[in-house]
Amino acid sequence: MVLYPAEKIVGGIIAVLLMINIALASAKGVTVDWLGYAVGGSMGLAAIAIGQFYRLYRHDEKIAVPTTATGFYLLFSLVGSVFNYLLLPVGESYDRMLIEWDRALGFYWPDFVQAVVEVPYLPAILRVIYGSSLIQITCVILLVGFFGSKRSLHLFLLTGTLSALLTILVWRIIPSAGPAAYYPLPSEVANRLGAIADHAYGLELMRLYREGAAYISPKDTLGLIAFPSFHTVMAGLSVYFTMDFRKIFPVIAVINILMVPAIIVHGGHNIVDLFGGVAAFTLALLAARAVLGLGRSEVKAQLAAESH
Repeated sequence: MVLYPAEKIVGGIIAVLLMINIALASAKGVTVDWLGYAVGGSMGLAAIAIGQFYRLYRHDEKIAVPTTATGFYLLFSLVGSVFNYLLLPVGESYDRMLIEWDRALGFYWPDFVQAVVEVPYLPAILRVIYGSSLIQITCVILLVGFFGSKRSLHLFLLTGTLSALLTILVWRIIPSAGPAAYYPLPSEVANRLGAIADHAYGLELMRLYREGAAYISPKDTLGLIAFPSFHTVMAGLSVYFTMDFRKIFPVIAVINILMVPAIIVHGGHNIVDLFGGVAAFTLALLAARAVLGLGRSEVKAQLAAESH
């Protein structure tokens, strides 16, 4: 197996998280639907295997790099989600503090939601925008992988991984479920909004914060983190890594400008959650750029050795 430095780092993170997950699940007596996760895991491993085939035997990095990155990103998403859940319970949330920060900035979540529902079709449009994050990430991997540079895709892979870890770490220290848990909307407003993360969703997060999860399955996991907003991180990934694609970038930019209100109303987020997401993405990007400045010749030497 021949892996580039970014692939090795992400692969190592995946392996470490998997071992931590097994240990935590055993220590806490939490049942994990390992078979359910194995389905997605097998898809990730298959993508990596295909990437290795094209790297070692077809010598086609244009296929090897994006398929390998897709596999690693899928595997990390799975082990990262389980790890996030196994950190439960986290006790009381810091939502009231974050809501106060929002008020200090002149932002009041219920008023913003009310303003959104007053605009015809806007709640439905923002719902579609909010649900596009994972599709955007997949498209960026394929776009950068097939039409961009190998270094850019590896920077994307490492930035995405590090930003997710940083987001989980900050959330574990300052857990928050978002304002939707604290502001039950009038039924008419709630019906017109059709929020993805509504008041009931927020209350379920608060319950998980207090009690933890006895069973973890990919079929019913929720997004646990409000601050920093990982949807904001994904928006940052999509925008930053498509900037060189002039024909596509304007579309991505418009989508992710609309992602800002979508995150607030459909994700049930404070405005400061978005600031936290921007900070997490920026720090992860800087760290990834620093890491990838090292070991550039390592894989060239390894590939040369494999060819003899």
